[in-house]
Amino acid sequence: MIGELRLGIADHLGWAVAVTASADHGVVDRRRIALIEPGMPAAPIHHEGRDLDDAATVALIAQAQASIVRATSAAFDEIAAALPAPVESIALRSWPLDFPQDIAVQRRSPWEARADPIMYRKLLSELADERGWEVHLYDAKDVEDRAARMLGGRAHEILRGPRATLGPPWAKDHRVALAATIVGGRSADAQ
Repeated sequence: MIGELRLGIADHLGWAVAVTASADHGVVDRRRIALIEPGMPAAPIHHEGRDLDDAATVALIAQAQASIVRATSAAFDEIAAALPAPVESIALRSWPLDFPQDIAVQRRSPWEARADPIMYRKLLSELADERGWEVHLYDAKDVEDRAARMLGGRAHEILRGPRATLGPPWAKDHRVALAATIVGGRSADAQ
């Protein structure tokens, strides 16, 4: 039985691993997705904007964000079209809710190293929200452990079993994304 589908995202700069799972934690789809179009600056604050002034960096960020929206929307469309049922929720890596909004501040330490990933996650969250997907945030440092505690004796089979049943690739990003669907789904179930 497929039932409710949950999408877990393990993001990196410009790309992510996306794992879609059923309510009973079966992997329905897994893929690598582009989060930004080819040729666009994947890290406009931390890398490409380093030698620009604030105004030029803001313009570069706007271009990157527009590209992220287009690429991620296309990836979400492809995932949704490939699934046997609609996506109900998405799990994304968390970010500090008090992260500075001002670009001049984001360009300074300690913010500049985290500004680009947070930009991606916020945009992914907005795009998911526009699709009516419930958004859950997870901490990548402990999501696998939290999912394993929730699953008990089935943890190894569910989190590591897809490598045997589906074949490679099934690596840490895949396990994190799947674990995020479990932790996020359990949070939703408790509400």
